[in-house]
Amino acid sequence: MFSDFVKRGCARFAVVALLASTTWVPLQAQQAASQEPPPPTIRVNTRLVLVDVVVTDKQGKPVTGLKPADFTVQEKGKAQKIAFFTTPEEAQKQNSPPELGPGIYSNKPEFRSPGGPVTVLLIDAVNTPFRDQAYARLQMLKYVRQQMKPGQRMGVFALTNSLRVLQDFTTDPQILLAALEKYKPQEQQFTASVPGALSPAASSGLGPGASAMLELVQGEITSFQGIEIGYQLDRRVDVTLIALRSMARMLEGIPGRKNVVWLTAAFPFELIPEERNVSEAELMESLPSVKQKSVGATAAGSIAATGRQSHSEEIRQVAAQLASSQVAIYPVDVRGLMSGMEEAATAQAVDSSGRAIARMSDVQASQETMREIASETGGKAYVNQNEISVGVGLAMADDSASYTLGYYPEDKKWDGKYRSIKVKVDRDGTEVRHRHGYFAIDPSQLKDKQPEQQVAEALRDMVPDTQVTFSAQVKKTDQGKVGVSFLVDPRTVSAADSSAGKKLTLAVYAAVFSPDGKMLDNVSQKVDQVFKEDVYQQILQRGILLHMDLNPQPGKNQLRLAVQDLSTGMVGTINAAMP
Repeated sequence: MFSDFVKRGCARFAVVALLASTTWVPLQAQQAASQEPPPPTIRVNTRLVLVDVVVTDKQGKPVTGLKPADFTVQEKGKAQKIAFFTTPEEAQKQNSPPELGPGIYSNKPEFRSPGGPVTVLLIDAVNTPFRDQAYARLQMLKYVRQQMKPGQRMGVFALTNSLRVLQDFTTDPQILLAALEKYKPQEQQFTASVPGALSPAASSGLGPGASAMLELVQGEITSFQGIEIGYQLDRRVDVTLIALRSMARMLEGIPGRKNVVWLTAAFPFELIPEERNVSEAELMESLPSVKQKSVGATAAGSIAATGRQSHSEEIRQVAAQLASSQVAIYPVDVRGLMSGMEEAATAQAVDSSGRAIARMSDVQASQETMREIASETGGKAYVNQNEISVGVGLAMADDSASYTLGYYPEDKKWDGKYRSIKVKVDRDGTEVRHRHGYFAIDPSQLKDKQPEQQVAEALRDMVPDTQVTFSAQVKKTDQGKVGVSFLVDPRTVSAADSSAGKKLTLAVYAAVFSPDGKMLDNVSQKVDQVFKEDVYQQILQRGILLHMDLNPQPGKNQLRLAVQDLSTGMVGTINAAMP
């Protein structure tokens, strides 16, 4: 169905349409009245690499007052020139957004997060048993009631068979409490059962033929269960990857560091895939903790290793998107204090001692994966502790100690390989934490981007995506239709160099959805045009204006709008009410 989007409305648009402003006077006046604009949204294809650096003293307290000269940034061992710098105090500044008039919507940063960092609390029902979800929910309620500070902007998400938004970003603890109280823990969607072994008692007293047949049947059952486990694991990996892509789309346009507190019992893959194209020396430099990994954590049969091997390219791309979006993941092990033998007593096992040892290995492996995920994104894992709410508080505390550094890499070859990053601070007694590297992926050069599939996935996100930012005006027309006017921020859309100027390639979409999620109507328009340099400069100042009409539909329907950069695949979305 979404393939019809591009086919139904492919139109070159006139320069006069781009620069017209008659229908946008109210919106432009409101934009002019706003305070200082937020820091620019930086795309991967601009080649500016952003690194969030948490700097504390030995007691874990924030170190403030640092300047760019106090930092040294190295990529692959070579010093880089710092071109962008933000202090924790600057990141905490609050800017009140302008008021939007009737029928006007926007996914711009000042409306998604009016100043200050944002934090996502994510309850993972896909990778977490029912009872542990219930405990995590109680701990979240405890944190919001007792520890949440004024001005902290948080959202509550849940990962079930897809990423659900229980509550969009808010500073009101009562709203968060209401969202958490409404959430009911769910049975794990994909539970991998352990194949049972043939009990010696089962074949006692049987003849040789019957015993052999029983063993054959048991072998078939074990084989089937192994296939089932593999399928369930693959589904867990797929759902988790889709959730990470959704979060990257939602968070990328919001400036600054974004903390994702991931409440889980396991993570189904690591963020550095098996085929990482990085030297062992570079890997050890960027991930020193790899040397200490236990046998259980590195075993070929571990969940994380299996997920990593079968989804290496998707993991590589997700890791690049998280880095571009400045997302730091804080895995919190909701199982609390673990010995590794909790489930051995209830598990069906012939050799209880052997099962307990295997279970211990699983616990160590999953916790090591959590530490690796945190280390690679600049977060911190919280494991083997019963007070989960304390782990959430630790993540929130990092906001007051986080500096953002930006540099243009000296290595101009965007070859998709992993590049290690190391940051040092010229201040005695400090501890530094940051993401250890990134994959140098140019999204415009990716093969098989499948733009229609990307838009379809983005339109399922229930809060605005911010990779491409725009405003939209929705109102009835004199002809009885629903008119939608888009004003796209061209700074969030890639522009390719051409001998005749700058080439813009993008598409806008409007789709009407019924309350039960069925698509009732959709229209689209595609832009593929080269503009002279002087015209492009005017476009940068005034935006890209496009208009389309939809047929009205009976009922309380919702309008979902999207703008996609067809060169990179990046998407911005808005949910709007039908007039």
